Amino acid sequence: MKKKVIVLSLGGSLIIPNEIDSKFINEFKKVILQHTKKYKFIIVCGGGSIARKYIYALKNSGISEKIQSLSGISATRMNARFMSYFFNINPEHGIPHKMRILQKYIKNKDVVFCGALEYKPNQTSDSTAAGIAKVFKTIFINLTDVMGLYDKNPKKYKNAKLIQEISWKDFSKMAHKNKYSPGQHFVLDQTASKTILKNKTPTYIIGKNLSQLSNLLNKKKFKGTSISG
Repeated sequence: MKKKVIVLSLGGSLIIPNEIDSKFINEFKKVILQHTKKYKFIIVCGGGSIARKYIYALKNSGISEKIQSLSGISATRMNARFMSYFFNINPEHGIPHKMRILQKYIKNKDVVFCGALEYKPNQTSDSTAAGIAKVFKTIFINLTDVMGLYDKNPKKYKNAKLIQEISWKDFSKMAHKNKYSPGQHFVLDQTASKTILKNKTPTYIIGKNLSQLSNLLNKKKFKGTSISG
């Protein structure tokens, strides 16, 4: 049986909130490897706090948004290489920077890590993952530091409500309420929302409770947000 490819965006805030979260990464590794009998995984790593520190310093020095974005892309690739090492994978030829290289790697491996691919305006690890899901005609799972999509920021408002289901169109409207900026922190960015809307990509947002990821992969009920129809 040919294995289905799953595209997963791993938020940098989960890899390295301030210090590297080894406990979470070990649990993540365990869950992913448990499911490689059935699936192949392309895991796109975010830049997290490292990317934001780079971007903040460049912004304060009056450096262009393009250069800020490039520094963020570099951070995502560094995190991807680190995660490969954590999975005991030695990417001898480097982390994939182009789609064709990614397609080549996943043919022979069950798990491939990457960061953002080639530079494009307003590109993020989320939009990269959405683009990869389009190419592989598969689902897109976004793993982030909140349980899913909320009607308002749950880190600021205790009465924020989890949105369990939302249409591609309505989600895109929510994502576009704010203007894009390098290093922004929203569950899925504007470019990613455009891509999943255009390509009708089934998308799921879940938090760091990895039992929910297992439930989703096992097609069981999970706690998070489904974006479809």
